[in-house]
Amino acid sequence: MRTITAGVPPARPYLLAAIGAGAETLFPGYFALVMATSAVSIASFLLGHLLVAHALVYLNWLFYLSLWALTLVRLVRFPRKVVDDLFDHQRAPGFFTLVAATCMLATQTTLVAGGHAIGTYLWWFGLCLWFVIMYAFFTAVTIRLHKPTLAAGINGAWLIAAVATQSIVVSRGALDGLSAPSPPIQFLCIAMFMIGCMLYLAIIPLIFYRLTFVRLELRDFSPPYWINMGAVAITTLAGATLILRIGHWPVLAPIAPFLPGFTVFFWAASTWWIPLLIALMAWRYVIRRDVPSYEPALWGMVFPLGMYTTATFQLSRALGLDFLAGVSRGFIVFALAAWLAVFLGLLRHLWKCAQPLRAGRLALR
Repeated sequence: MRTITAGVPPARPYLLAAIGAGAETLFPGYFALVMATSAVSIASFLLGHLLVAHALVYLNWLFYLSLWALTLVRLVRFPRKVVDDLFDHQRAPGFFTLVAATCMLATQTTLVAGGHAIGTYLWWFGLCLWFVIMYAFFTAVTIRLHKPTLAAGINGAWLIAAVATQSIVVSRGALDGLSAPSPPIQFLCIAMFMIGCMLYLAIIPLIFYRLTFVRLELRDFSPPYWINMGAVAITTLAGATLILRIGHWPVLAPIAPFLPGFTVFFWAASTWWIPLLIALMAWRYVIRRDVPSYEPALWGMVFPLGMYTTATFQLSRALGLDFLAGVSRGFIVFALAAWLAVFLGLLRHLWKCAQPLRAGRLALR
């Protein structure tokens, strides 16, 4: 039997190595895990599934803090890899998940757990992250010397820029309820709503062109394309959030007649995407028999399902259309099933990653 050095836990060297390896290869868009969990939790809360909603709050804080720990390790130990990701047209949009996850967690914590103070800190943190990541990303991909083709450079993940922007509006609405924040904050929310709309309308034609005119391989029909729907779903939610505050937020008065029609437009767009995305996934996994496997980008598919559920429910409240709430009550089943399936995939993935650690401990006995 091999003797262990006194005072040193057997697993420690392997655990540190595992953390370092995880941080080095961390996918920038992994915070979509937090986004998806928040969206499903909020939808569950609004529809009366309180036990699920509260359980997902505590689980989501574990996800959020763990991902930030890995991100900080990556920034300190592997800064060059972070910079390389920032200049990568495929991976760089994932950084916007830091903003969206922070603001979505603020919304979840405020609505479901009643943590108004924590939600406020998270909102300001998310707003600061928005300015840093938004302009760092677009500056980096603009000044890059060797740029990819449109086919190789863009996918649905680019729309997380719009998601991150609208999450600021949604989160602020949750924090203030029907009470009016200061006029500058009200105006900021209106401006962010418009910027989010602008980003979606600017990016989606490029994605639509790629889907319809560029030959794509199986791997190109990836989960991030569900953000095509998720981005307009959260835009619908942001619009519904503002509509519900007409008469309470004075700064909204001049644009009040404009908001309902514009919001319904985005809800219709999000609904239009759903059958097409299902058809594309069926083509990949059923007709072409590609084997499903866990990947971090799958959370980018779960998030839109939860967000569409919430957006449709809030739109029904904003416009007084009760039949839309029935759509949400049916859709929550798909959102919860998708979250559970991907979560089980994550657990299986983590178990596989832990095998070297377990083997290392056995070797030291």
